[in-house]
Amino acid sequence: MLLGLTEKLSYLSESDLRRVERAYRYAEESHMGQMRQTGDMYITHPLAVANILADMHMDPEGLIAAMLHDVLEDTGVTKGQISRRFGRTVADLVDGVSKLNEIEFASKAEQQAESFQKMTLAMSRDIRVLLVKLADRLHNMRTLGTLAPDKRRRVARETMEIYAPIAQRLGINHIRLELEELSFAAMYPLRHRRLREATEAARQNRKAFVFEIRQSIENRLQREALNAVVKGREKHLWSIYLKMREKKKAFRDIMDVFAFRLVVESVDDCYRALGMMHSIFKPVPGEFKDYIAIPKANGYQSVHTVLVGMHGVLIEVQIRTAEMETIANYGIAAHGEYKAGNTREEGSQRRASRWIQGLLAMQKQAGDSLEFLEHVKADLFPDEVYVFTPRGEIVELPAGATAIDFAYSVHTGLGNSCIACRVDGQLTSLSESLQSGQKIEIISAEGAQPNPNWLSFVATAKARSAIRHYLKQQEHHESVTLGKRLLDQALGKFGTSYRQLKKSEIKRILTSSGASTFEYILHQIGLGNRVPLAVANLIVPLDQTPQSLQQRAPTLPLEVGAQKGSLLQYARCCHPIPGDPILGHLSPGKGVVVHLESCRNLSELRSQPEKCTPMTWSSRVHGQFPVELKVEITPERGFIAVLASRITEKDATIEKVSTLDKDAYTSVVDLVIAVRDRIHLADILRRVRGLPAVRRVSRVRN
Repeated sequence: MLLGLTEKLSYLSESDLRRVERAYRYAEESHMGQMRQTGDMYITHPLAVANILADMHMDPEGLIAAMLHDVLEDTGVTKGQISRRFGRTVADLVDGVSKLNEIEFASKAEQQAESFQKMTLAMSRDIRVLLVKLADRLHNMRTLGTLAPDKRRRVARETMEIYAPIAQRLGINHIRLELEELSFAAMYPLRHRRLREATEAARQNRKAFVFEIRQSIENRLQREALNAVVKGREKHLWSIYLKMREKKKAFRDIMDVFAFRLVVESVDDCYRALGMMHSIFKPVPGEFKDYIAIPKANGYQSVHTVLVGMHGVLIEVQIRTAEMETIANYGIAAHGEYKAGNTREEGSQRRASRWIQGLLAMQKQAGDSLEFLEHVKADLFPDEVYVFTPRGEIVELPAGATAIDFAYSVHTGLGNSCIACRVDGQLTSLSESLQSGQKIEIISAEGAQPNPNWLSFVATAKARSAIRHYLKQQEHHESVTLGKRLLDQALGKFGTSYRQLKKSEIKRILTSSGASTFEYILHQIGLGNRVPLAVANLIVPLDQTPQSLQQRAPTLPLEVGAQKGSLLQYARCCHPIPGDPILGHLSPGKGVVVHLESCRNLSELRSQPEKCTPMTWSSRVHGQFPVELKVEITPERGFIAVLASRITEKDATIEKVSTLDKDAYTSVVDLVIAVRDRIHLADILRRVRGLPAVRRVSRVRN
């Protein structure tokens, strides 16, 4: 059973080969008596996984880990025993892979997401963990036929959503393609079978045509004395299916394109061969892509072009060196780049390391494992655009990325402080999608912060994760600050203040509430989830407060300052503006909602005085505040334009306008305008009343 693997391991030394054989014997003994659902002995599975990795020239530790990857889960063997027999590195690899076995699409979403987080941590320590897991998944997909149809589909869907894209991200193309084909067959067996039959029939009909094109290419290369291997490139069923579905094309339209690959000796030969192809057949404008000068994120390099061949057929041609061919197939596994202790960290390894570090950053910022998995799935892995920094460095971004995505890809701090951007020297909207070749310059400002609206157009998981993280932190900071102010106000009833609190009093509230920290209690008060008066009473019980203070119980009003914040909101029912008498209401999850004192909606809330807080406007308050007006007019042509002109002359903004005919002689104009304060509003009302057509103008307070 081991003979086939031994033949593949000729690249190993004798001593390493003996270590791998010893691991096989140990795994065989450990799994003795265990059977797979296929009816085969269990040892056939780890042996098959090792065979897949041997094709990639995996190092001895990785092969040993492949042999032993199930012993911790399925046998009584411990990590310590593996460490003593095969070394700590192998034990860590086996332990890392074992922790990933929980990932099953049939499990709850939270369990899947938690397991994926474990995988991220494991592969951040050693990328070979992920290579073993990919080989493990590939063999499981090859033997999927023994499972029930519904479980086959679930496992296949998970493979298509997570493992195949990861293989692509690491540049391991041959595994990615097989995972996609096997998943396609499991998810859509009827479509897969019919597409396979149609493809085989088309291949028979195209043989003569393919031979003719190939002869033309080879003859030209021979005349120019350029050594190259010309290969016909097979289209894979899943890619054919995707093109048919996404581009809404018929099968014959997809199969009308002939694909070839030229493998040459050097980079110079790639461009020489490209020139020859363009001299034989006419190139299709806009279809040339140079991934040699600008490699893909996974290290893939090649020159792509589309040509119009004889009889008008389209020919796709890829041109690359033999080394590029190896990297295209094996990615990070090519040339042993994955090996531990590889200090060069070039090419695919460097890109993979950057990606994994990005995953770790997203993991720290994500609120929970489900959010993290959502970010990762969004990042696996759309087509790229390549843009330049002002210094000429290349930055890879997904298609549809914006300047905000660019800023966060350079540095999280730059993204958080971004206020504008220049694209090729021109000021451009932050929401505009970037195109390959553009030079991007980010304009930042100290004190700036992310806009929640950015979440509606950013394309990268890193940007989305960083924005959400910042906003959560900002909300937490605001809620704690507001909680302090509300508690301080409530403590005034007891003759004390927040600054005068003693450690014993804080300890009392922590004990009675079961909270872990006092900051958490302040956070809950700021969110409106705890009543500040009740918290104050737990800190300084009413029976310990002097009678004189209980009778006076003065309550200092809470100031509405210059910053509105996400936890200090203005009621839409009455639209309070600076200068209005106001009252605050504690609303769970929202913080403090500011109402007019005369607001009818407060009538019920006043029955809960502990949830109401007196408020006053700060002298420093600034900004624009919406207010609703009702204007009764005699209908007159062009009146709305005149009304708008009067309002904007006074530096007010019209946010909403609508008209309604009350009767044949009267129309009503409803307006929402933004003003600075009551004085500003009074000035605008005087201007509006002065219009001849206006009969009456009033402010709507509810």
